[in-house]
This record gives sequence, structure tokens and C-alpha cells, in this order.
Amino acid sequence: MSHITRFEELIAWQKARTLTKEIYKITRQGAFAKDYGLTNQIQRAAVSIMSNIAEGFERNKRGEFHQFLSIAKSSCAEVRSQLYVAVDCEYINQKDFERLMAQADEVARILGALRARVEQQRKQQQSG
Repeated sequence: MSHITRFEELIAWQKARTLTKEIYKITRQGAFAKDYGLTNQIQRAAVSIMSNIAEGFERNKRGEFHQFLSIAKSSCAEVRSQLYVAVDCEYINQKDFERLMAQADEVARILGALRARVEQQRKQQQSG
């Protein structure tokens, strides 16, 4: 985090942005677009991922950043759960489901690693 000066430089945020874009694209198609509840929920969860990364980074405190990364990771889980609803309701096909799920999994893994690194830095700062 020390050499990164803007949240836009974070790979986690960049990947979350791409996922959000893809979620918006897929929710504008076919029957998915008519399910306003699910569409709204999955879009909000996707936006929440990238928003929490940005907000936490801008707080400039490792403890708060860690907390916001945890929220972002939870929102990522929410997106994954809602993708199951979308495929079960046949709003998306299996191929799109697998592609979006892979993207969401990647974001979750990156967030987990970033969160662990921020926690490590926080502990070093406290002991040093």
C-alpha cells in the first residue's frame, strides 16, 4: 500500500470495476432485465465491492482499510450468491455463469490477499 497513491492503482479495484461492468451488461439482457429486484441487488453488490475498496483506501488508516476490504469481500460473496439465483432462474446461461463466477472468485482471492497484507502491515506498524 505504501507505493500506491490512488485506489485506482489497486488491482483489486480494477478487477472489481471490470466485474461491475460485466454485471451491468448481463443484467440489461433478456428476462434478467425484467427482474428488477435481483437486477438492483446484484448491481448494488457489485458496486459495493469497488466502492468499499476505494473508500477504505482513502481513509489512510490500515485498520479502517482492512475493515472496508472485509466489507468488499462480503459484497463479492453476495454477487456470487446472486449469480446462482440468476443461473437457476435461467436469466444467464452456464457459460456466462462460469465466466462471471470466475471473475468474482478472482476478485475475492485478491481481496483476501490484500486484506492479509494490510493486516500484516498494521501489526508491523503497531510493534515497530
